[in-house]
Amino acid sequence: MSAMNPYRTLRQFASDEFIINKSRFIGYAAPCETEAEALAFLQTIRTKHKDATHNCYAYIIGQNAGIMRYSDDGEPGGTAGLPMMEVLKHQGVVNCCCVVTRYFGGVLLGTGGLVRAYTTATARALENAEVVTVRSVVELQVTVDYSLYERASL
Repeated sequence: MSAMNPYRTLRQFASDEFIINKSRFIGYAAPCETEAEALAFLQTIRTKHKDATHNCYAYIIGQNAGIMRYSDDGEPGGTAGLPMMEVLKHQGVVNCCCVVTRYFGGVLLGTGGLVRAYTTATARALENAEVVTVRSVVELQVTVDYSLYERASL
């Protein structure tokens, strides 16, 4: 039986919100064990914010990061989903999903502004969700004859 390798993930669901140039950004993060859970979480946020301009997302599933998906959801290519994914990768987290909802405030942020906003929203949501390390732990109780105590103790 092989031991599970330690991995980093999120302790709990969390969110954070801020405004940049009248645009409202709401970052959500949640632990997800499967892609189906990540997609269900995304759908929950989309339903909650169906009137939002954008619901961009990024998720990584599997201890080996075998499933990685992201979407700009209508933002200019490479300004939302990919920067969000880079934050997840930089934090080294897996089995989690992050969604950033944007309500457009009428002021264009430009490419750099969008990247900073989506990166910040993701980082804040992850911070509030608490990144933790999961390790495999096994508790054993062994009974040995007293005559073998010296050989059995570590």
